[in-house]
Amino acid sequence: MIDFELSEEQQMIRDSVGGFAREEIRAAARPADESGAIPAPLLAKAWQFGFVSGAIPEKFGGGGDARSAVTGAIVAEELGFGDISIGLHVLAPRLFAFPILEMGTDEQRAKYLKQFAGNDFVAATAAVMEPRFDFDLSAQQVSAQRDGAGYILNGGKCYVPLAAESDSILVYAATDASKGFAGVDGFIVPRSAAGVTISEREKNMGLKALATYELTLKDCRVGADARLGGDKGIDFSRLMSESRVAFAAMGVGVMNAAFEYAREYAKERKAFGVPIATKQAIAFILADMAIEIDAARLLVWEAAFKLDKGGDALKESYLAKNYVAASALKVTDNGVQVLGGHGYIREHPVEMWLRNARGFSAIEGIATV
Repeated sequence: MIDFELSEEQQMIRDSVGGFAREEIRAAARPADESGAIPAPLLAKAWQFGFVSGAIPEKFGGGGDARSAVTGAIVAEELGFGDISIGLHVLAPRLFAFPILEMGTDEQRAKYLKQFAGNDFVAATAAVMEPRFDFDLSAQQVSAQRDGAGYILNGGKCYVPLAAESDSILVYAATDASKGFAGVDGFIVPRSAAGVTISEREKNMGLKALATYELTLKDCRVGADARLGGDKGIDFSRLMSESRVAFAAMGVGVMNAAFEYAREYAKERKAFGVPIATKQAIAFILADMAIEIDAARLLVWEAAFKLDKGGDALKESYLAKNYVAASALKVTDNGVQVLGGHGYIREHPVEMWLRNARGFSAIEGIATV
């Protein structure tokens, strides 16, 4: 049975991360969106929360905390409330570290995890999406062919966060295209490897503070030890379920941000001598926004709960991500509608949240719990 009562520790995490998101991330969101740059001091402070290092085993210098998808979803939601772009940047190293932690060989853990236990932000990432209109997680067209003692990778990826800053990139590629999810493996590829080309920074409609890039692999050779999990490989389906839960949770965060902002605006803005929140049309919009937020959060927590129990959450995470893709766009658009003409100008953040929310239907694989 699903328990939606947060533990004392989870509530403390929610309060502390939420306070940081409200007071510091939110203040930096608009300047970061305009400039495309996130202040280094803000990243340094976010790193001190241990979003990555906390889960690294003590023998590698980390906190050794047990991972929880529900707790990860709580963190992602609060960061999304502050700003999705900054939240995705802060959590990007998880895309590289957590799959290695969960499914890597002992040698891979020993080699790569120590770097995330320090006091400074370490850029790292994974490459999942491909630049084609019919992209399907289970039908990756980037290929990895066995060749002697290693693999040769070919193909292209897009929306790879922090690719230009990361020393190594976890690239997902098909080793057997006929097997769907079971035929996809991960490969740890040095950014400097021969055959790796990283494009100029992508120019996106939203998430403008998050640096993303296209990655091209042309006859890129890696050793057999670069395959995540070694000969055993990985459970790609589970990794993508974890990713969808995190991204959907961030969507709940931006939905909640739009709702709270619109609600407070409606209480203060007066028309014909009374707050517009007292008008039935506005009240109904706000009520609908609140319903969408609760429904989306429950779907996210259900998928996260199943992951924590070790179950297959592919269906639940897919439903949560798809629901959020639609409802985040609806709720943020309603936030713009409540503000009327003010919602369309940069004086208020709702237009930025609407642009950011549009990405949920187009992007996969850029967050994880």
